[in-house]
Amino acid sequence: MSRRGWVLFATMSVIWGIPYLMIKVAVEELAPSTLVLLRCGIATVLLLPIALFRGQIRPLLPRWKPLLFYTAVEICGPWLLLGFAEQRLSSSLTGLLIAGVPLVGALLARFGPDRERLGGRRLTGLLVGVAGVGALVGFEAGAGDARAIVAVALTVLGYALGPAILSRSLADLPSLGVVAASLAIAAVVYLPAGILEAPHAWPSARVTLAVLGLAVICTAVAFLVFFQLVAEVGPARSTVITYVNPAVAVLLGVLILDEAFTAATAVGFVLILAGSVLATSRKAPVEPAVALAPEAARTAP
Repeated sequence: MSRRGWVLFATMSVIWGIPYLMIKVAVEELAPSTLVLLRCGIATVLLLPIALFRGQIRPLLPRWKPLLFYTAVEICGPWLLLGFAEQRLSSSLTGLLIAGVPLVGALLARFGPDRERLGGRRLTGLLVGVAGVGALVGFEAGAGDARAIVAVALTVLGYALGPAILSRSLADLPSLGVVAASLAIAAVVYLPAGILEAPHAWPSARVTLAVLGLAVICTAVAFLVFFQLVAEVGPARSTVITYVNPAVAVLLGVLILDEAFTAATAVGFVLILAGSVLATSRKAPVEPAVALAPEAARTAP
């Protein structure tokens, strides 16, 4: 990769590794619905004008049904569930469990409409990754409860379904338009609950900064940088950040929030990432020079 590509890659690896920390801080004083409303609302204010100026919203109108479905499984459900889960789980554990998204994606590809064949290496990757998830849940679940684990599992499923919807129904549409419209829809959906569950007093400076960082840096700015990354290094290389983000999440959780880093955490981390790499491995396709992959419209954690 070029030097610019490495800079963009490192930037995105950090930016999309810190949401779990910020969510953990924010839900100390905010209800998950209020957090989703603020995150989506602020990011919409920043991104929607750009998408409108570039004429990237109108082409979405004929595809409003898959757009709504994508918004539901990639933003509305997961972001609420993440907030709920992090009221009970550590940010580092949550980040590691979310790293299992490629494993579920591989299973969906195998048993979905495409019936993609799993070779021995990919099947081994699935088994290794599942063992990693089992190690984390079995030895670290004491940090939370069963409902939080289920919430993370549903989040993982949603994050795995999102790219599949994109590739089948929205891949030819402007990525920034898809992201901006999805955030706007989610903000409208959570407007009633977010206001109803909002705290009576203004949140602390720590929580306010976490919300702003989550909305501005980890959502709005992140997508603008990510689109540049995809254009610079190609869609396949850009998705490698998926395997770096969990390490950032764990590091920040341990250093800033004093979360525990146990032997089970280390083992689970290695097994999940190794399994994800193996489970998603395949012969590298020739990438088009310009064109964004469906993952370019993938939402932040």
